[in-house]
Amino acid sequence: MKFFRWSKYLVEIIKDTYKKHPIRIGIFFACVLLLIMVEGWDYFAPLPAHDWIATNLRKIRVRQVNNFCFAVFGDNKNSHNTFQVLLQHINRDPDIVFAIDVGDLVFDGEKEKYRYFFNQVKASLQLPLLTVIGNHELRGKGRGLYYDIFGPFYYSFQIGDNYFIVLDNANEIGLDQWQRHWLEKELKEAQFYNNLFIFMHVPLFDPRGNSYHHCLPKEEADSLITLFRKYNVTHIFCAHLHGYFTGQWQGIPYTISGGAGAELFGSDPKHYFYHYLKVHVKGDKVNIHIQPVPSPNYDRLGRILYVAWLYLSAFMRFHAIELTLFLIIIKLVISTLKRPETK
Repeated sequence: MKFFRWSKYLVEIIKDTYKKHPIRIGIFFACVLLLIMVEGWDYFAPLPAHDWIATNLRKIRVRQVNNFCFAVFGDNKNSHNTFQVLLQHINRDPDIVFAIDVGDLVFDGEKEKYRYFFNQVKASLQLPLLTVIGNHELRGKGRGLYYDIFGPFYYSFQIGDNYFIVLDNANEIGLDQWQRHWLEKELKEAQFYNNLFIFMHVPLFDPRGNSYHHCLPKEEADSLITLFRKYNVTHIFCAHLHGYFTGQWQGIPYTISGGAGAELFGSDPKHYFYHYLKVHVKGDKVNIHIQPVPSPNYDRLGRILYVAWLYLSAFMRFHAIELTLFLIIIKLVISTLKRPETK
């Protein structure tokens, strides 16, 4: 009964307010309707892509299967200017035949974020682009939406005598038993190839030392590196750390490329700059060339302000309409309910 009394009371208030402020009430309901339509569009809008990985694998064309180049980058996270410039640089390089994004393609796994990502890719890159799932893709709609758009979470492909294995460790814990079984099977099939490349978002170990933990748990990392050593993995590519690091994990070369546009983790110019990798494969030789793109040259305060700008600009790109409508609604409510001043 209380609900009906309150409903009746609310209707009376709206009627009375409409008599006094018909234009304001009209604008109010128009804004509410538009807000509902904007949110509804995002929910019901078609997917920005479907079966993306399989489609792009079919598009890869290599003239010399044992002499070619591909690009690697990661952690773009819906960056605007930097990621756009990076894609344009890759697209202008006639040697590169495809690219791999090693995860954190978007800020979170919502449809609007993927839509923006694909708008950038389609506008600036005419090469096949493969993807690795990152931890930021697990946010929002998560794995379900990623699968609907891209396809499998882990997969493999071959080009000549080169074997490529893409893994899913986006949970930052490791591989489940099914993926582990699949990986061992793939490694056995790949052992007679000239080169065996592994791609995964989260690094096995954090190259910055034991006080940092942007990596897999030690037990899982030790288990995987033992397996990779057993089957003579050529190179491991990761992201997750927003910067550039390279070295060896128990004799296996690795490169962490997390500089495709997300906020940089530090200020050391040796590691923290925007870039992508150009990987040249020739027979059993693999050469990796760092390709820098313009990066902010700021002190610590400057970088903090730059990161704040990245997040603010991203928020405004995706939510400017909703925010504007919401503020108009609040303003109308406040101005309508405000009591007139008594003389």
